[in-house]
Amino acid sequence: MSIMDTENKFCAHNYHPLPVVLTHGEGVWLWDDKGNKYMDMMSAYSAVSHGHTHPRMLKALTEQASKLAITSRAFYTDKLAPFLEKLCAISGMDMALPMNTGAEAVETGIKAARLWGYNVKGIPDNQAEIIVVQDNFHGRTTTVVSFSSDEEYKKGFGPFTPGFKIVPYGDVEAMRDAVTDNTCAILVEPIQGEAGIKIPPAGYLKGLRELCDEKNVLLLVDEIQSGLGRTGKTFCFQHDNIMPDGLMLGKALGGGMMAISCFLARRDVLELFQPGSHGSTFGGNPLSSAVGMESLLVLEEEKLVERSAELGAYMLEEIKKIDSNLIRFIRGKGLWIGVDFDPAQISARAICERMQEKGILSKETHDTVVRFAPPLVITKEEIDWAIEQFTSVIRDVESTLVAA
Repeated sequence: MSIMDTENKFCAHNYHPLPVVLTHGEGVWLWDDKGNKYMDMMSAYSAVSHGHTHPRMLKALTEQASKLAITSRAFYTDKLAPFLEKLCAISGMDMALPMNTGAEAVETGIKAARLWGYNVKGIPDNQAEIIVVQDNFHGRTTTVVSFSSDEEYKKGFGPFTPGFKIVPYGDVEAMRDAVTDNTCAILVEPIQGEAGIKIPPAGYLKGLRELCDEKNVLLLVDEIQSGLGRTGKTFCFQHDNIMPDGLMLGKALGGGMMAISCFLARRDVLELFQPGSHGSTFGGNPLSSAVGMESLLVLEEEKLVERSAELGAYMLEEIKKIDSNLIRFIRGKGLWIGVDFDPAQISARAICERMQEKGILSKETHDTVVRFAPPLVITKEEIDWAIEQFTSVIRDVESTLVAA
């Protein structure tokens, strides 16, 4: 039985992977079990922003693993404090609560916002509301899918957690109309990744910041995909020159090595947690702390944020030069670009399958959008090669459609 057949037999079918069995990677490149080489244009949804098997990340992982890996936070260790101090300094936040996955960081943020709503704002017990936006994606837990607007994420998983309102993305006035005295927080992605790299109107976050200040509401920003250099700034909220009250980070925080996440916030928000009110056996362990610290140092010292801004702008302009009626929209910021295809002519899945044949791995989202999110260590020459292959795929599809 093949590897793919074995996985399909024993693993729940909650993903629809491309038909490739990967065995190793280096930088922006991946190899399969047949020796074929591919460029990674997914970066594991931004988790591999530093590139595969980055030597500094690998060194930090193996050195710490040989000393001390897991203790739980029943004890202090020598790695967590400097890691969180560094992360708070970079983000401008006062405190952090370490977790493992992005969804856990979001759940932590929800709990923190409700605690603040009841203990600081004075919302009556069990009446706190959080406002989210249409087409949001914040994870897969039961509470998080409760406020998804995508029925695919919710079907068969009810009953759902109450306490959330959904308004259109990019619309500050709709958000204003939804705020009540019981609103404790607004939760938003500065760019919607799973929705297809959707970018809100200029000044959207600034408008939300002003609204939250006016109404005494927390602004929570989910930068699990967009943070740590992906959009050409260390954090996407910096494009609007604002500061959120709470920040969710994950994916790239682990440097492509481990699952590491954090919820960061103002001191008056996070200091409300008391022993026993929240926790994680693995959250903040010395192994993940050492890896997380190195990921932040690599991001700074190898100027990956600056690379994302420069090469992302170049890549976006080069993709926009592709003239094809197959493409409806091209949008992006930094090294995070979505190409939206006309579903009446071709599916994004079919484009990704053809790209695989040309040596590029990516994955469709919402049936119409192909993502380009390479590791931030990519070079201009590698980008040129990728665009050449992508253009070739489009021309092949066009020829096939004309022949039909």
